[in-house]
Amino acid sequence: MSGICEGRVVVITGAGGGIGREHALAFAAEGAKVVVNDLGGARDGTGASAGPAQSVAAEIVAAGGEAAANTEDISTWDGSKSLVDQAIDTFGRLDVVVNNAGILRDRMLVNMTEAEWDAVIKVHLKGTFGVAHHAAAYWRDRSKAGEANDARIINTSSPSGIFGNVGQTNYGAAKAGIAAFTVIAAMELGRYGVTVNAIAPTALTRMTEDLGFVKNQQEADLDEQSQAKAAWNPLGPENISPLVVWLGSPQSNGVTGRVFSVAGGFISVTEGWVNGPSVNREGKWEPGELGEVIPDLVAKAARNADMQGNRPSA
Repeated sequence: MSGICEGRVVVITGAGGGIGREHALAFAAEGAKVVVNDLGGARDGTGASAGPAQSVAAEIVAAGGEAAANTEDISTWDGSKSLVDQAIDTFGRLDVVVNNAGILRDRMLVNMTEAEWDAVIKVHLKGTFGVAHHAAAYWRDRSKAGEANDARIINTSSPSGIFGNVGQTNYGAAKAGIAAFTVIAAMELGRYGVTVNAIAPTALTRMTEDLGFVKNQQEADLDEQSQAKAAWNPLGPENISPLVVWLGSPQSNGVTGRVFSVAGGFISVTEGWVNGPSVNREGKWEPGELGEVIPDLVAKAARNADMQGNRPSA
């Protein structure tokens, strides 16, 4: 039986474990040819090993699929280009990019070092840009040559980026940047037959295993599981991949510029910044006048969402 991604060529960064590995296996199960990228470093980005990428690629091949391993550092310009080039050289084309690679170096703002900031921004934000840029250049050239694209970029944001999380100013800023990048890239690349979307996933992996909100959710879910004797793990990373595979398929052609929250069986289209309560006047405000204006606007505005994306009660 053919899958919904039959014959499509997919690049997935950070696919040696966790959510990325599940993406790779799920795309392959739906007929895609997969380039499995992973530097093989630790959670904080240090070190490197070819093992994780090679292991996932071998797993796909053993199951009858087509895959190739890539161990480039996608946070570098040359590394991200090499990844895109490998997909084209190995499988003859490129249809889908899934930007999933990431690291964590959590620290409270007053204690965060320049290196901790730079490393996280480089992997998440620059890494997303680099791979997307080189893939987009390939699709643009195809379009200019008269060839049709039905291409996809799927980025990875985070609840920390769109809702906020203490101790993650670097990670959250990068993930918020990825959400904005997604919206703007969708505007720019539609003319070339490319859609751009993002997910903000919640799952239990080595990246999130010690984060408070994930541990609390895990305890609640496991308690519900034990009561209902559920056969699945609501925080399993495998729950994230069906949406990503669908977004990478031809079926998603009309969806672009969106960020989706996804966890377990839950999927939501997140709604971005919009103007709330407002005031307008003909002329310039004096700073002292705003003390009678701004507090009232803030009181009328909806409160910021919590880490689950819900509006706290007043």
